[in-house]
Amino acid sequence: MCATCGCSDEAGVRVIDPESHGHGHGHDDGHHHLPPEPTRTVLLERDLLAANDLLAEGNRGWLAERRIHAVNLMSSPGSGKTTLLERTIRDQGGRFPMSVVEGDQETVFDAHRIKATGCRVIQVNTGAGCHLDADMLAKALRALDPPVRSTVFIENVGNLVCPALFDLGEGTRAVIMSVTEGADKPLKYPHMFRTADVVLLNKIDLLPYVDFDIDAFLAALTQVNPRSRVLKMSATAGEGLEAWYGWLREHAGS
Repeated sequence: MCATCGCSDEAGVRVIDPESHGHGHGHDDGHHHLPPEPTRTVLLERDLLAANDLLAEGNRGWLAERRIHAVNLMSSPGSGKTTLLERTIRDQGGRFPMSVVEGDQETVFDAHRIKATGCRVIQVNTGAGCHLDADMLAKALRALDPPVRSTVFIENVGNLVCPALFDLGEGTRAVIMSVTEGADKPLKYPHMFRTADVVLLNKIDLLPYVDFDIDAFLAALTQVNPRSRVLKMSATAGEGLEAWYGWLREHAGS
């Protein structure tokens, strides 16, 4: 049990090759337990994160030896992570090799979408878990076997809380936020935005139709993370993607 977020870290975790997959499910024993004593919860959280950080350093070393740039993509569900990956792979796949680790609680839907682009992909289903962790990524990397001097995209489970807490050993973190979400998100979920190397403001083609204050969003983000780079884009319309591609090329094979 994850003391940090309350999810199950072990039950139902599966690394799946979309070429050949099953439809297993996580489990719930149906029992309800009283919450642990607060001091013990803090100790468990520290132990959990310390163990994860140790594994993350192992991943980071493995990736560095192979000159692989791993990008941890995080966002709310529906912000456009998979659509952006599809577009990126199709537009930039010939410039440098890419592969993808897909993280979801269940299904292989997104892995099949990525596979349709011709890109190498592995699905990690977390069952009841609300985030990927360093051990899951280590297993996925062994199964994926990405080439030297390539880019690996890690599409994390969609939410703005738990994924931010767990270092996977990635090289950079990209947070995708759409204009259909509130401009106050950086203030409501500060840890997620504080850890971002780049924030991708997606779906800007919808700005004429939604009530989204870009200036308020940028002010909120600056308050939380003044160093983060912000790229405005529309993954479906193709607007602003060159800046994203340039950012990826800067880090490719580094």
